Amino acid sequence: MFGSCVLSTFLPYLLPALLLQSPAYASEQLPFQFGAMSAPSYTLPPLPYAYDALEPHISKQIMELHHGKHHQTYITNLNAALKTQVEAVHTSDITSQVGLQAAIKFNAGGHINHSLFWQNLAPASSAEAKVSAAPELIKQIKVTWGDEQAFYDAFKATLLGIQGSGWGWLVKVETGKEQRLTIVTTKDQDPVVGKGEVPIFGIDMWEHAYYLQYLNGKPAYVDNIWKVINWKTAEERFLGTRADAFKVLRASI
Repeated sequence: MFGSCVLSTFLPYLLPALLLQSPAYASEQLPFQFGAMSAPSYTLPPLPYAYDALEPHISKQIMELHHGKHHQTYITNLNAALKTQVEAVHTSDITSQVGLQAAIKFNAGGHINHSLFWQNLAPASSAEAKVSAAPELIKQIKVTWGDEQAFYDAFKATLLGIQGSGWGWLVKVETGKEQRLTIVTTKDQDPVVGKGEVPIFGIDMWEHAYYLQYLNGKPAYVDNIWKVINWKTAEERFLGTRADAFKVLRASI
């Protein structure tokens, strides 16, 4: 996504069309005009539940800090970097444009990852948190890993194998008419946005996601977060497209 210098220069302005919008929606937009370029401004998406709704598995205190402070900081920094990027493009300041890419990648990734994360959690007592809400996804999980327990064990091993900060993801990979499920990790705030990749759900393994409640007990955090996975959302992402998965980001502009 950010590998090419030329692409990365214009990525902040093309992001809504390339990542967040469906092809049909994108085709209705006006042609790209350099002179009319302006920075998008992102806002913090509201949680689809109360801060204490995931207790006792994730505490109210963690949710307040994680959503209201950490996620907001990514958005604040992203908006500032995008504004500076616009100014650098208009003044043909290529060195500043290149220098901004790390900040844009990190903070945009933080916004993308957390926006998806809040949506793939649900109160443990809700119907959405039951695997019965994802019949087609569970069927494919069994095809891929043999049974649900083998899948959980593989995912847990992957999450606990992350060194430093990062995320673990269940991803649908589409190649032509074929699709498969895979478990992947991303470092720091790198998002899952590769060609043909649809993030089904992700688990935040940064310390700010669990430390206030679980201290250094990462295995307990991993065991408990399974109890608040939103399987209904996971099913929708599995059956849907990349644009469907990222629609929450479109709403945050």
